[in-house]
Amino acid sequence: LLVFGSTLILFVVGGLYKMPVHSAGFEEMLRIAMATIGALLLNVFVNILLRNGMPARGVLVLFLIFFNLVMISRFSLRAWRAFRYRFVQNGERTRVMIVGAGDAGSMVIREMKNSEKIKMYPVCAIDDDPTKLHTHVCGVPVVGNRNDIERMVKKYGVEQIYVTLPSASGKVVREICAICAATGCRVQILPGMYQMIDGTVSVDKIRDVSINDLLGRDPIRINEKEIFGYIEGKRILVTGGGGSIGSELCRQIAAHNPASLIIFDIYENNAYEIEMELQRHYPHLDLRVLIGSVRDEERVANVFEATEPEIVFHAAAHKHVPLMEHSPGEAIKNNVLGTYNVAKAADLYGVDRFVMISTDKAVNPTNVMGATKRICEMIVQSFAKSSKHTDYVAVRFGNVLGSNGSVIPLFKRQIAEGGPVTVTHKDIIRYFMTIPEAVALVLQAGAYATGGEIFVLNMGEPVRILDLAENLIRLSGLRPYEDIDIKFTGLRPGEKLYEELLMAEEGIRSTENKQIFIGNPICVNEDELWETLDKMRAAANDSKTLITLIKQLVPTYTRK
Repeated sequence: LLVFGSTLILFVVGGLYKMPVHSAGFEEMLRIAMATIGALLLNVFVNILLRNGMPARGVLVLFLIFFNLVMISRFSLRAWRAFRYRFVQNGERTRVMIVGAGDAGSMVIREMKNSEKIKMYPVCAIDDDPTKLHTHVCGVPVVGNRNDIERMVKKYGVEQIYVTLPSASGKVVREICAICAATGCRVQILPGMYQMIDGTVSVDKIRDVSINDLLGRDPIRINEKEIFGYIEGKRILVTGGGGSIGSELCRQIAAHNPASLIIFDIYENNAYEIEMELQRHYPHLDLRVLIGSVRDEERVANVFEATEPEIVFHAAAHKHVPLMEHSPGEAIKNNVLGTYNVAKAADLYGVDRFVMISTDKAVNPTNVMGATKRICEMIVQSFAKSSKHTDYVAVRFGNVLGSNGSVIPLFKRQIAEGGPVTVTHKDIIRYFMTIPEAVALVLQAGAYATGGEIFVLNMGEPVRILDLAENLIRLSGLRPYEDIDIKFTGLRPGEKLYEELLMAEEGIRSTENKQIFIGNPICVNEDELWETLDKMRAAANDSKTLITLIKQLVPTYTRK
């Protein structure tokens, strides 16, 4: 009775009655061993006090019996679950391949096996480390490297693939995701290294592989200190602040402690949504949301006078190429004359920096939208030369994934509806970046601005739109041309097969950020520019005259 009572107390102190029996592992086994040894020593001590002899062999046998009985009582539930999992319920579960047999992969496998709520059954693992080949991770065999994925999918009847490589480079993850997508299985991925650091690696953190994971370059890195240096404590105005780029600008600016943030937008619904979001996340932010159009010169001047911004990010613009082909007057009013109004107000009211959002379509443009953006760059460079206190710059980048009207949401919607997915031409290629990357570039460019520059992102290799469509179909667990058809519709008005980021005469020089470059300013005939703008203003509703005037200002413009 003395030994029994003392052992109970020892087990309580050792925490054996607080052990989670459904997930007991190696640490719990060590705790049981230490508590058992303690109880054994206590037993020997009591026997010595009572002068009861106990041979050394008896001590060892007592330890083994005691340890095994305690282990059985604690691990029997887990053993039963493992038995049911392996021999009884396999047919009810989705057969899963784990790519990455490291710590993250083993944690995901363990959670799959321990949880009755997760209807997954890991049948094999893949890892490029040759020392892991033919080993087992939590009972799951490591059967090959990335080159064996397709063969092992067929051999093991894999239905779903989990990519658990949180610390791998973007290049490695892209290559492996592309291989996995080609198998026709649904592919999911563990987001990133932070999941390993904060200990939250689990099945519910795994998400579907997005097309972002297949881009041809690593994510852009920016210098946070440089951005803080010129944004913190400043009054910031964002035109078009409710749009895809504008709203992300507002989010990132709000995170850098501005003195105030002013959002100016014509579309009240978008402006209201970003206002509500920022108020939730940044309750102490001095935020003003103003409705109006950059076309209205008087309204723009009133906004500048009332808010006295120190930095302006000009994101308001019409950007849809086919729509602007049919409404060139609206592109001129909003893009060209709107930029002129905002740039003029920035000079008049003493703004420190003016950053305009441009596009790769401004290079050798074949459409009205691109040509108007090239004229906007000319306006910015002209003001940069004449202004005594404002640094004017433009930021030029390619297509933005997930922005309003971009190709990815269109493809996803078409796949969800059963197809067909429409691609304009089988050889069309584009440069792509994510919305946060685009905004990071804009903010970084503002830090480098000295006046007149056109900042250009090194966007890696261009992506073939047809490859994007096929990969999205595969990532949805479907087969291109079989489950979902792909239809080629022909190039739209003003569309070209490829985009360029620099004009031949601009030249290029690097910045401290190796992924951001500067195109040297091109000489602009300012007298001709201002005179033509007056003519455009007068002929804003005469499409034929406007096309003629655009060609005069942008000699590289060839309409298709």
